[in-house]
Amino acid sequence: MKELQNFMRDYQKKMGWEISEENYAESRDSLLNNYMLLTTEVAEVAEELRKAFNLVREYTKEGMDEEQAFALAKDQVKEDIGKELADCLAYLIKFYNFFGIEIDESFYRKMEEVKIRKNKDTSLIEK
Repeated sequence: MKELQNFMRDYQKKMGWEISEENYAESRDSLLNNYMLLTTEVAEVAEELRKAFNLVREYTKEGMDEEQAFALAKDQVKEDIGKELADCLAYLIKFYNFFGIEIDESFYRKMEEVKIRKNKDTSLIEK
């Protein structure tokens, strides 16, 4: 992940896409703009999921088994959903870089916190 974070730092600099650090007002505006762009990309992931579910519905109406229909739909949206997830990841890394947070350390620390959390929802795990 460190390699990806470094790549994105250089890439965003070359493209002129860094979050502004000129002053508070510019940083605030740049952070909010990038946050809005991130949420737009997350919505595009939802659109790809919707497309997959609509395909499943179409295929099952035509008589295809639901599991087979879902496998086919997943394959059909795979490339596009990958692109949208990559866009999301790029914006997330931009925030990590702006705040000087090491992705690896932050991620593993959070996963450990979740693992020992007292109020975690285990209803999905206990099947």
